[in-house]
Amino acid sequence: MPSWFDIHEIPVTANSPNDESSLLKAVQNVHATIDKEIAAGTNPNNIFICGFSQGGALTLASVLLYPKTLGGGAVFSGWVPFNSSVIEQITPEAKRTPILWSHGLSDKTVLFEARQAAPPFLEKIGVSCEFKAYPGLAHSINNEELKHLESWIKARLQSSS
Repeated sequence: MPSWFDIHEIPVTANSPNDESSLLKAVQNVHATIDKEIAAGTNPNNIFICGFSQGGALTLASVLLYPKTLGGGAVFSGWVPFNSSVIEQITPEAKRTPILWSHGLSDKTVLFEARQAAPPFLEKIGVSCEFKAYPGLAHSINNEELKHLESWIKARLQSSS
């Protein structure tokens, strides 16, 4: 199936290997899209990157490695797709981008343990993250998550005036 970057094992666990070179190529593509939106006049604080599964992992990498503060990044059933060596590339501005992280407790594709590795990592680098666990949810997104995402984004949108 098409993918953003190489995944070496499924299910994804907290100890799954990361392919940083293919991840960073995908991040460059996301950054190019963000740059086009900013060049077209969109306030960076009104740019939200959201992704599910591998897209969630890419979302996390994209917002943390973007040199400016964005409106936010929403990770659904994702994981931390890089090693601690990437920390040096994260700017103080990027650390101010808020993160929303949702994950189903019954996910058998990206195990909940992969999500559990994120809080210590994000705390260590000083990134604010709201975590929400969904009992009974497998590797999918439900309406409750989407409603929470909607209110989370609305609370962070900046006025154009």
